[in-house]
Amino acid sequence: MDQDIIHVYLMPGMAASSKIFEYIELPSDRFKIHYLEWIMPKHKEPLRDYASRMTKYIKHDHVVLLGVSFGGVLVQEIAKIISVRKLIIVSSVKSMFELPKKMLLVKSTGAYKIVPTHLASNIEIFEKYAFGKQMAKRLELYKKYLSVNDSDYLSWAIKEMVCWEQKKYDSAVIHIHGDQDAVFPIKNISNCIRIPNGSHIMIINKYKWFNENLPRIILDS
Repeated sequence: MDQDIIHVYLMPGMAASSKIFEYIELPSDRFKIHYLEWIMPKHKEPLRDYASRMTKYIKHDHVVLLGVSFGGVLVQEIAKIISVRKLIIVSSVKSMFELPKKMLLVKSTGAYKIVPTHLASNIEIFEKYAFGKQMAKRLELYKKYLSVNDSDYLSWAIKEMVCWEQKKYDSAVIHIHGDQDAVFPIKNISNCIRIPNGSHIMIINKYKWFNENLPRIILDS
């Protein structure tokens, strides 16, 4: 019956599309997956207001929210507005104190204001100068999974990420983090489920772990 189904809403990372969840599968007799996508922010829109607008895309009560990276920050803000069954963040942070020093420096100097986000719409430029297989492979991932290349969105998202000022977090949040995360190094992260050899994109390349463990994580009281 529908009331026995647990609705799970998945929020991708900054500028990414829900394609990053293409390999995530949950038992259909217990779970129904719903995909959230980024919408365009209003001019200088605070993250809390953006989160409020995002709630209109959540059509069920008492849902599970799972967010990746900046999407993990967003779902924490959404969970301050609506009641959730479970709040899960992946490759993300729970407070400003888990941000790496380089992001705090970007915040303190205001350097986020001069990031050339307009270049994101011209990935072909980077392709021309992609030296080595690793860089070429990374660009292919960008082309496949990054769906939002609007410079206004990117400028807004970068600012809201580095300037996020949450100091205390919900103790019920479940944090899944890779010990090889280059964006949010594990040394800054506390109280998490640690994934060996997990990178910042482990939602894609370690999907088997998530498929095996998410049902139990969600159902555990």
